[in-house]
Order: sequence, then C-alpha cells, then structure tokens
Amino acid sequence: MNHKRVVITGMGVVSIIGTGLPAYWEALKAGKCGIRRITQFDASAFPCQIAGEVPDFAPELYMERKEARRVPRSAQMGFAAATLAVADAGLPSPLPEPERSGVAFGTAIGGMERVDEGIKIIRGQSYDRLNPFVVPTSLPNTSAYLISQGFQCLGPTITIGTACATGTQAVGEGLEMIRRGAADVVIVGGTEGLIQDYAIGGFCAMRALPVSYNDDPQRASRPFDKNREGFIFSEGAAALVLESLEHAQARGARIYAELAGQASSSDGFHMAQPDPEAAGPARAMRWAIADAGLVPADIDYINAHGTSTPLNDLTETKAIKAVFGADAYRLKISSIKSMLGHAMGASGALEAIATAMTLYEGVIPPTINYDTPDPELDLDYTPNHAQKADLQAAMSNSFGLGGQNACIILKKFA
Repeated sequence: MNHKRVVITGMGVVSIIGTGLPAYWEALKAGKCGIRRITQFDASAFPCQIAGEVPDFAPELYMERKEARRVPRSAQMGFAAATLAVADAGLPSPLPEPERSGVAFGTAIGGMERVDEGIKIIRGQSYDRLNPFVVPTSLPNTSAYLISQGFQCLGPTITIGTACATGTQAVGEGLEMIRRGAADVVIVGGTEGLIQDYAIGGFCAMRALPVSYNDDPQRASRPFDKNREGFIFSEGAAALVLESLEHAQARGARIYAELAGQASSSDGFHMAQPDPEAAGPARAMRWAIADAGLVPADIDYINAHGTSTPLNDLTETKAIKAVFGADAYRLKISSIKSMLGHAMGASGALEAIATAMTLYEGVIPPTINYDTPDPELDLDYTPNHAQKADLQAAMSNSFGLGGQNACIILKKFA
C-alpha cells in the first residue's frame, strides 16, 4: 500500500535509570541497572522483595500540584513523559493544530491503587468519604485524557490496554491514525506506576518473579541467560511524538527515525503462558515486516521483549528463528529489560525509544547480566556491553499476558 510516511520527532522518558531522553539513553548505553529493593511498601513478607522504582519523581514539575494529587502515579508519569516528548519535538503547548492532533496511550494496570484505596475507605467508613474522582482517575484512560486536555489534542484519542504489549501497540495505533489521514501529529506511549503489594503479591503467586536475588537486585533481570528465573516488576513511562513526514519537514523538525510498519496478533493459547510453538509472535513479526514494505533480510536489529522468564525468552528466540531462518544468527538482538525490569504497559514505548535511538546514533544497548549461555538460546544477544553498528532497519517486539503480541518496524531516516 502507498502509505503516508510517519516519523518520530520527539521522545520523553520517566524511567528507573533516568528521566529525560539524554539521561535515559546514556544510562542504557552504559549498561546501568535501576533495580533496587522495594521502598514503596514493606515487601519483607514476599519471596521477591525487589523492583524497578522511579527515584525522586516529582509530578509537580509537570502539572499543578492539585491535579497531581487527584490522579494516580501512572497518569502523573504518563503526562510527564508526554510533556518531555512535546518539548523534545520543539512543539508548543497547546499544539497549534488541535483537530489534527491525536493521542494513542495506554497502561496495563493503570490506577489500580485508587481502586484499592477506595475499597479500604468504603469498607471502613461509608461511600460519602470517597474522593469524588476515585472512579474517573482509576480508569485506564486517565493518561490519555490528561495528555489530550493538556496539549489540546482534539482529534482521535484511544486508550490501549493489551497487557505487556500495550506500549508497542499504542505506537502502532498512532502510526495508523496518521496513515489514514485522521491526524498529522499523534502523542503515543505507555505508562505504569504500581509498585504495590497487590501487584508484587499477584506475580509472586504466579511464580513469575525471581526469588534468588533479593540481596543482589541489579543482577536479577538476566534475559536469555541460562540462569534466568523471572522478570522484575517495574514502573515508568515513555511518550513519542509521531508526525507525517510532510508535517515534520514543513516545520523543520529533527527526525529520529521513520516508523515504517506495525502488526499485532493473538496466540489464542493461554492466559499466562506463551504458545510453545511461538506461532503468534512469529505472525506479528512477519506481518509487521511486510507492513513496512520490507523482507526479513532487511532487518538488522531486534529490540527484544526479553523478559528474563524461562518460557518467554525461549519462545521469542523460537519466533525469531521461525521468521528469519538461518539469517537469525546474523541479527543483533538485545533486551533493555535487563536494566529496566518489566514496566508492563510502558515497556513497549520505552523500547521503541531505545530502538529509535539505536538507529539514530548507531549504538546497540546491551543485554546485561548475560553470564551463562543457554544452549537453546544461541543467538547474538549483545551481551553486557553496547556495540556500535551501522543499522538501517530495526524491529521492536512486545508479547503480553493473554497472548497479545505487537511488533513495530523502524527505519533509519534518510
């Protein structure tokens, strides 16, 4: 199809290794890990007592203090990331063409802490003690609303909630808004902010989190390593400004990369386990490559989902081999979750930014904590140190609970 070309002109990050694009990208290249012991609640009773917490986040830097108190942490961080992305794109606030501006933003868990707070209040007292905004601010679309209202994006606005695939699918949906002519500028991304007993306890019950690294948290997330034993629950937010190429060029915008293709698929297999045949992820990858007008041989680098769980890393490796065949051994692959943990709905957007910067600078961030190769996982995972490379096209993968898969393709802008 003769699609409109779509480019990335602004990026904003709130992460456990740095807030703002420069700090985030420098930390990734340096292999800096932000995983620590949990401080936001007493986790001493849990088998996993570590997580990725954003240090010293100050929402009042990005929104009025009253508004910040009203909305959950995930929405605070999502709006902060969008604010940084819009500034990075060199756009004014509000955006100059409101009806030609859209939002595609998401979260996997969102404002669950507001639900928890409300339940505790109503059980201990009565409904009239509830904050009147408890329901609106616990909804998944709170971040999208704040961004739409704050930047006056009056075009299409959509909230994505596809578990761990959320951030990547939000980027893909923004691409489609511009392609079909519904918007010229779209703010896309994802957010998560729930380092809470509910989330940590639930994932401990699933036996999805590592239990051997409470005293050595920075070594706990080890994607593709033989001794991986689970993912690290994390928080953060990331936003990207997408524009049609014509719109970006007309205003003389800096362009980081071209967003060339996207696809999503479903395993239709299990709520929590990936399809062992890797058919769903492989479909998403094939379709995204085709949507970009490319063939597998055109892809140079994959920013992997790479969660550090035994099944997921094996499944992703199988999917890559299914799509690329013998060419899989040529590819450069890395997982930045080794440094960030798994920020659920934000992960795909954080990884999209890393992928764009990889193309823009020609530097591949590493997979840290890769110490012991797994014989079944025998590809090039860029172990422990960043590498320089001349790359032309890259893929970013996200595979979510419930078998929801998303993939985007980025190209070096020329």
